[in-house]
Amino acid sequence: PLPYTVKGMDLQFSGLLTAALKMFREKSASLEDLCFSLQETALSMVVEVVERALAQTGKKEVLLTGGFARNQRIRDMIREMVKLHNATFHVVPSEYATDNGVMIAWTGILAYQSGLKLNVENSLVKPKWRIEDTQIVWMMKNS
Repeated sequence: PLPYTVKGMDLQFSGLLTAALKMFREKSASLEDLCFSLQETALSMVVEVVERALAQTGKKEVLLTGGFARNQRIRDMIREMVKLHNATFHVVPSEYATDNGVMIAWTGILAYQSGLKLNVENSLVKPKWRIEDTQIVWMMKNS
C-alpha cells in the first residue's frame, strides 16, 4: 500500500514516492497499476485538502488553476466533491493552465506594481514558509 499523508492542510509526498520506487524495484506491482495508484493517492490527498478548505472557509466555489487544471482525473474528483458541499467548480481555460512559474512571475509583477520592492541581496529562501503568514499587499489595498 502507498502512504497517504495529510496533516491539516499540509501534504507530504516524499513517502509516497519512496514507497512507489520500492514497489517498482521489487516488481510487486505492474507499472500501469503503480502509476494509477500513485495518481489516485496523490490526487485524493489534494482533494481532501480542498474539501477542508471549503469547510473551514465557508466558501462555495473552487477554482482549479495551474498544471493541475489540465488533469481530467482531478477535475472529475473535485467536481464530485463540490457537489457534496453544494459548491460550484471552475477550471481555468487550458491555455491558462500552465506551470506555476508563470503564476509566480505574475504574482511578482502584482507585488512590484503595488509598491513592494526588495533588493536581491535582501531576499532569502524560506523552506518552511507558510502562505497563510503572508500579507498580500495588493489585495489589501483593494478591499
